[in-house]
Amino acid sequence: MSKRNSLAVLIAGLAVAAPVLAEPGDYTFWQTLANLVTPPRADNPVTPAQRLGQYPLLSNPAGFADGFRPGAYSEWQTIQLAPQTGAVCGNGSPYKFFVNRVAGTRNTIVYMEGGGACWDYASCTGQTGVRGARNPNGIPDDYMALMNPGASLVSPFVTRVSPFDAVKTQNWNMVYVPYCTGDIYSGDKVAVYPDPSNANPPLVWHHNGVRNTRAVVAWLKDNLPRPTQMLATGCSAGGAGSLTNYPAVRRDLAPDRGYLIDDSGPIFSSPAGGDPAQYPSVPLTSLIRSAWGLDLPGGPVSFLAANLPLLSTGNLGSLYSALSARFPADRLGHTHFWKDLNYSGYSYERFYPEIGNAPDQATKEALVHAKWAVDTQRLRGTLDGLANFGGYFPQYRALNESHCTTIVDFKNGDVQERNLQLKNFIDSVLDGSGAVLDASEASDAADRAKPFNLLYWTVDQLL
Repeated sequence: MSKRNSLAVLIAGLAVAAPVLAEPGDYTFWQTLANLVTPPRADNPVTPAQRLGQYPLLSNPAGFADGFRPGAYSEWQTIQLAPQTGAVCGNGSPYKFFVNRVAGTRNTIVYMEGGGACWDYASCTGQTGVRGARNPNGIPDDYMALMNPGASLVSPFVTRVSPFDAVKTQNWNMVYVPYCTGDIYSGDKVAVYPDPSNANPPLVWHHNGVRNTRAVVAWLKDNLPRPTQMLATGCSAGGAGSLTNYPAVRRDLAPDRGYLIDDSGPIFSSPAGGDPAQYPSVPLTSLIRSAWGLDLPGGPVSFLAANLPLLSTGNLGSLYSALSARFPADRLGHTHFWKDLNYSGYSYERFYPEIGNAPDQATKEALVHAKWAVDTQRLRGTLDGLANFGGYFPQYRALNESHCTTIVDFKNGDVQERNLQLKNFIDSVLDGSGAVLDASEASDAADRAKPFNLLYWTVDQLL
């Protein structure tokens, strides 16, 4: 490359890397320029003590080719994790994740990908007609280059240019954590699922979400500067994973300012032995606690409780209050649609015969919505009582079965009677002061009366 071309690349990189308005964690103009030539190194590496104990931070061995190029700015890089880190996809293939760094800031978003859940042969293999889990065959190296709606264009949070949905994470280092274990990033069990038809050998499946997340954190500590600001977020399974992993991720990455936005991945109140009529998610929760090894000695729930003193291990819905108390200076948020038909389908359809055997789609949807409303109303009440943990509940959007408020764009997640947009909630979490915004929409009539949206229709055809 000629000197003239090299200079052009540096100037172009600086234009992308240097934010217009300085934020805590942003480098000065001159330091940003220097970073383009000499990328900043990690300053919060994994310590010997962190390599021991319950769910240790295990790094790639010395000399392992992880694929990272420190000076490759504003492009998605595929980061390989060695088997020694404990990271593996559900089918046993190597785990990898993706980094898009910039020269102008230390701030970092950790985005966890959504994509269902699984707990048996049909759902973990992704058989047709079963709500299963994303990427049952592992993660391709060029996953982010595919530009599919489920990857690099999934949300304005992880796009560099989104002129109608500006958010400060677009200027940050981006970490995209793909989903391939079917356990909302929360399990730790090697399961064996027989084929009910006996046509195929049993499926050996690694519900390895916790260890994968720990390996990602170890790599970030060893390769990138400690973030001054950090947002943990994701939608659906990724939202739930952001919630359950937040205590350890926040502790180990050690940002000065921590933010969490769980989009459409609720962990509903489900007390052990609770009545499903009062707590509709009890059957699902009971099943996954066993299927994913959540309650094994020294397992995920034990690890979570060690980082959250106020967690009630018999009711994982206590996460919200426990997180609020554990991180009183952090700004935390949860959002989902009242008329969600995706996560709600996973939650109830396979556990309530009256739903699975409903005579028509309208009846099925009404039954699902009724149980979702019971769970959502209780969660809403919990969040209303937490100053630093806001809840934002719009009604309906004609995209992805009203599932995930922050994918594609931040539009049409409005609470119309209060003249609020989803962006008001996001800004309250990321830039607000005082109590985090709480809002809920009472009726879906205005949402359903909105004009046809060609973008949403097109995305739905692709999903």
